[in-house]
Amino acid sequence: MARQQRAMRTRSLLVQAASTEFDRSGYEGTTLTQINQLAGISMGALTFHFPTKRALAEAVQQQGREQVRDAIADVVAKHRPALATGVALTVTLARLLEENVEVRAAARLARECSRSTWASEWLPVLRDLFRRAQEECGLRPGSDPDALAALAAHLVAGAELQLRDELALRGGTESLAGDPAASPVVQLAQIWRVVLRGIIVKSLSEYEQDLV
Repeated sequence: MARQQRAMRTRSLLVQAASTEFDRSGYEGTTLTQINQLAGISMGALTFHFPTKRALAEAVQQQGREQVRDAIADVVAKHRPALATGVALTVTLARLLEENVEVRAAARLARECSRSTWASEWLPVLRDLFRRAQEECGLRPGSDPDALAALAAHLVAGAELQLRDELALRGGTESLAGDPAASPVVQLAQIWRVVLRGIIVKSLSEYEQDLV
């Protein structure tokens, strides 16, 4: 049992270190040597768990996808109108990008070395939510739910781009905690306040709890 626990801990440390390096340097810019040095684990132990860099990248993507799926499930499980749920989901995704290096790394790796995009994990959910919002009469007449989902996808992508720019200015390692002006979560919420005024039937105040 102790050996199994050590193996699990080693694997977790390697995935965390790989996430940091892949997020910072991308797939091509990351080496196994960088990963094993950051993790403080021998190259032999690394290749025992992950024989290739591709295998390690796949483990990082799987970890990131699982965290996104868990977050989606948590947001959708709350009982609220579909439009509010969709808005809350985009804010949650931006927060994951800001706070979770494994999710950021998974998003980058999906672009660089996967046939599926990171958005494929959550964009279908957003489309369904905004279509349901139209059925619930939560959108003003003439509002296109698919166009709204496309806008939301662009907002999340923009949040990631802004986040990477801000982290690059800080050397790629510092948190944005304590700097609301730099936070993509804060700015995404501000953008939604502008957008919602043009598409909602109810008062904007009813959506404030979904923007924090």
